[in-house]
Amino acid sequence: MRMNPVVARSFDAQLLARVEDAGLNASAPPQQRWVDGWLVRFSPGKAKRARCINAVAPGRLPVAKKLSLCEPVFAQAGLPLIVRMTPFSEPAGLDASLDAMGLERFDDTRVMVLEDVSNIVEPSLPPNLTIQPLGLEAFAQRVGALRGSPLSQRLAHGQRLAQSPVPFHAYEMKLDGEVVACGQYAQEADLVGLYDIFTAEPARGRGYASRLCAHLLVQAHRNGARHAYLQVDGDNQPARSIYHRLGFADAYAYHYRARDPSAA
Repeated sequence: MRMNPVVARSFDAQLLARVEDAGLNASAPPQQRWVDGWLVRFSPGKAKRARCINAVAPGRLPVAKKLSLCEPVFAQAGLPLIVRMTPFSEPAGLDASLDAMGLERFDDTRVMVLEDVSNIVEPSLPPNLTIQPLGLEAFAQRVGALRGSPLSQRLAHGQRLAQSPVPFHAYEMKLDGEVVACGQYAQEADLVGLYDIFTAEPARGRGYASRLCAHLLVQAHRNGARHAYLQVDGDNQPARSIYHRLGFADAYAYHYRARDPSAA
């Protein structure tokens, strides 16, 4: 299997292939179609995974032809054409081909993996700190409000979660009744993915995110999860430090390409 050179350590190749599949399943929007081996997604939400081309199979058409077929799909949705590049992307040499066509690289993202979630311990919480389950549409509104996302993105996020082929479980953390963090997990067989982990800006640096993540992982382990994964911006060092302390390690990287990254 071709692997990205930023990989920091060795993981089982079959596990990484399953992680990539699980990430695609968990981010599946209603707005998607196939174009000659490429999974084309055009959700109006914030997550780029749900509004990009995932080149998962080589297909039969030339790359330029496939792009010309994808462009009107994004144009009709009012979205810029974005291609997600992973170590699994097809056909071989696609990244270099897109670069030669003028599609610029942006948003280096790391997929981090925790091989054994059984080592995670339920965090102790003071009496004024609680973690409570939250409905999926309510969660989309909650995390969207914390991020400052427009209503259109919150609604698209809620729609995607409600129609996801993989079940999500959302939670919010409150300090004295005020929301300080939220997050959710998607579980597929023995794989659990952490998603939308977000701490309110005034509450950052106090350990809330690490406690919330530990709680999510313990809940998933009780439901049969053995391995965990997550996706995080490569330059988000505060978040990456939290995940490293929980036992996650870089498994592989991906990035995006677009003609105008600033519009993506």
